[in-house]
Amino acid sequence: MTTVSAKRLAAIFVEVADTLVDDFDLIEFLHMLTGRATTLVGAAATGLVLADPHGRLEFMAASDENVKLLELFQLQYDQGPCLEAFVSGQPVINIDLAGASERWPRFAPRATAAGYQSVHAFPLRVRSQVIGAMNVFGDHRGGDFTDADVPIMQALTDVAAIGLLQERAISRGEMLTEQLQSALNSRIAIEQAKGAVAQAAGITVDEAFAAIRAYARGHHRKLTDLCYEIITERGTAERITSA
Repeated sequence: MTTVSAKRLAAIFVEVADTLVDDFDLIEFLHMLTGRATTLVGAAATGLVLADPHGRLEFMAASDENVKLLELFQLQYDQGPCLEAFVSGQPVINIDLAGASERWPRFAPRATAAGYQSVHAFPLRVRSQVIGAMNVFGDHRGGDFTDADVPIMQALTDVAAIGLLQERAISRGEMLTEQLQSALNSRIAIEQAKGAVAQAAGITVDEAFAAIRAYARGHHRKLTDLCYEIITERGTAERITSA
């Protein structure tokens, strides 16, 4: 893990725990979580999946487009570290992807082909309830998580899970499954908006998403609301990158 000051570590945990706000945006929260986790451990990339109302894992957020495709591949072929962490409720640590072909015959070669050498996975859990999992990909063979790193990363995902469940129970009183289904619907709009902005500005999808998030924050807009506007109102995609 990269050296992180106690002050910075505390700030990250406070940010992840802060879900009790009137304009809480689940999708933005999950993308923030993957970004903070990536920075915290000096990882190459991070991806996150949550269980849908039927208990099936669905891709929700990633630190970049490359990982999004890898997470979708993992779910399509029903094998990989996130699935193991979700089912067992325990972290999967320091896996050397070059030697994991027998364990994950489809996922491991695809991950190494994408440029990653190691992977870790942490369940999003509250006691015995597991609501998702987070993959952390590294560019060092076998990974370099120490015994001290693992509980910090697991605590981060636990705090995120508690925050999500608490937000539903206290702030809105909704069922978790209803919010997750709504988030899945929002993700479709976000993917369409990313493509629209990328095409309009001639930039990559990752750059388009960074521009959308920056515009939403700068104009105090909810990410999902802005994405719906991008795909329904002419000229919005162009305005995002010209602002």
